[in-house]
Amino acid sequence: MAGTSNAVPLGQPQLAFVNFSKNSYITIEGNQNADRFFIIRSGKVRISKQVEVVKEEGGDILGPGDFFAVVSTMSSHDHIETAQALTDVTLISVQKEQYPQLILHNKAVAMKIILQFSKRMRYLDEALTRLTLKNNAESDPSHLFKIGEYYEGQKQYNQSYYAYQQYINYCPQGKEVPAVRERLMKIAPYADSVKTDFAPDEFNRSYPASSMIFAEGEKGDELYIIQKGSVKIAKIVDNNEMLLAVLRTGDIFGEMALLEAKPRAASAVAYNDCQVLVVNRANFEQMIAAQPQIIARLTTLLADRIWLIYKQLANTLLTEPLGRMYDALLMQLEKDRVSLQSAKSHLFDFGSKELVNMVGLSPWEGAPLLWKILSSGKIQEINDRIFVTDVAEIIIQAEYYRKMERLTRKVK
Repeated sequence: MAGTSNAVPLGQPQLAFVNFSKNSYITIEGNQNADRFFIIRSGKVRISKQVEVVKEEGGDILGPGDFFAVVSTMSSHDHIETAQALTDVTLISVQKEQYPQLILHNKAVAMKIILQFSKRMRYLDEALTRLTLKNNAESDPSHLFKIGEYYEGQKQYNQSYYAYQQYINYCPQGKEVPAVRERLMKIAPYADSVKTDFAPDEFNRSYPASSMIFAEGEKGDELYIIQKGSVKIAKIVDNNEMLLAVLRTGDIFGEMALLEAKPRAASAVAYNDCQVLVVNRANFEQMIAAQPQIIARLTTLLADRIWLIYKQLANTLLTEPLGRMYDALLMQLEKDRVSLQSAKSHLFDFGSKELVNMVGLSPWEGAPLLWKILSSGKIQEINDRIFVTDVAEIIIQAEYYRKMERLTRKVK
């Protein structure tokens, strides 16, 4: 790697121009020193990955005005791609701690990053759904009926009541409306935590455990910041629930519908009693100007999710299902920033059912694999949450299956 830099004030904050000669490596996939990202001022840069699971929009060649290494820098994870100078290039180097100041003095750059992240998230999320569940994600409002059916079948009546109710709201002439009205009457006595009657200017909201905040396929123009509690993000495909994330206090969700004015790509359910702060399009514009730290937090969370989706996409390449399950557990440890060197035990935020969903297996496919995992004695399930007594067990097993996959591919 060859580069030279000069500190140059670009208004505020003090940023730097960095020069790289043709064919120099700027970032290398897997390196863990992702402390800054780059905006191209002149020249061209090629972006590549060791394993390209899906081809991304926009191409691999970047030019002036484009940026790279933002995902790794803002998520504080290892680099997910290699960047090489195709020509002599001049880059603007932005350290992570400089980002809030960059927002204050160059809102256009911040919005470009956020909007690109949002589009990238939606594209990668749809690709992951296709690969794991062999189907396309559905975002049409009529999909609300299938969501209601799934949760009614699981006897999760708060979620099913909400989805059925929204189906009638968005599809008042839908062919399933008569059947839905009957089902609403039938399950109403069991749906005691359905929350839909908030005032438009009620920005502080409370949701009891198991109540649905929004459903996949419905329209939305709000994002949510968790003030207390946790929220499950999931989607229903082929009558199977796919767990995408469990979010905690301080996390943001629902931003893609706000930024892109498209239907919700997934459902959000209160995992336990939670309180959220609601941000709509009007106060989002004000937030960019007045609270750059919130926008920086949103960028960080989007970066963290994109990093995780790349890991999940790589997980789909493991041909051994048991290996995918151990790999998924290791992925969650990395996501939660658990020290893999010093940590001894760890309690995950999800149980065995959710683990099976994460890797796109049906319950009957996952059952014998779960038996193998839990029979080791080092991994248990306590109150519907997975508990590992020795983190090293997950690392050893995940690395073993990754190594076997590499050997198999090499032989092929």
